[in-house]
Amino acid sequence: MKIGCQMAFNDFTSPSYISEAGQFVEEFGFNEFWVPEHVLFFPDYESRYPYSEDGRIGGEPRSLLDPFSALTYVAAHTISIRLGTGICLVPQRNPIYTAKVAADLDFLSGGRFDLGIGIGWLREEFESLGVPWKDRAKRTRECVEVMKTLWCDEVSSYQGEYFSIKAAYQNPKPVQKPHIPILFGGESDYALKRVADVGQGWYGFNLTPEGLEERLEYLSGLLKENGRNLEEIRICVGPASTVRDCSDFERFDSMGVDQIVLPVMAAKLSTLEERAKKAFARVYG
Repeated sequence: MKIGCQMAFNDFTSPSYISEAGQFVEEFGFNEFWVPEHVLFFPDYESRYPYSEDGRIGGEPRSLLDPFSALTYVAAHTISIRLGTGICLVPQRNPIYTAKVAADLDFLSGGRFDLGIGIGWLREEFESLGVPWKDRAKRTRECVEVMKTLWCDEVSSYQGEYFSIKAAYQNPKPVQKPHIPILFGGESDYALKRVADVGQGWYGFNLTPEGLEERLEYLSGLLKENGRNLEEIRICVGPASTVRDCSDFERFDSMGVDQIVLPVMAAKLSTLEERAKKAFARVYG
């Protein structure tokens, strides 16, 4: 079982620090570098963040670098660490542009990119972008279809309910074949159905071993209905903050988790070093 790290970059993290951070976590032994996405934050909102008791996202954030810009910058300063969006809010975006920036990132990084996808929780963000909130899950599936034709077909075309592409070229293609791995975030039944139908992986968040066991059992049943099995799916888990005992991480490993993703948020290298050590100690003792 590998260990990935989740970080967030903003106007307090300088370009020089971002390059140092990428090099440090690669050398330290993290397998993957994950960054989140939000184009807007709000001082007041009615939407409920699903991973906190009070429905507020932690830290009251005000800014984030675009994930593709941040990861491209990290890619330029690293050699082997994988790079992932954790997660990209695909239904908020035009899929033609998302396919392009994702393919370019995979090309520039030498095939190191994973596209983690979520359907979003912050309704106010969708409304500000002029994007419908209600049908975002259905639109996400169509976005994936659009991206796949742009990644895989020499001449791409698409006709759907939301998007239409006349025969067109989009290059370069991703290095990874047949296409960039798609991992769906979310723990709901609907999220797991998206994994089973079209995903190559699942990024579950805020999970205990007990919660993961139940969700994997449900996912396994969905995969069987699609003629697939869990061995085909890469499982990445962001453990709940209450998960501290090494035996819990051993249980994650025994359930087939491929990667544990731990937060190592920091704005300076000395803090990052300290938190990276604590992250590894949390897993290995």
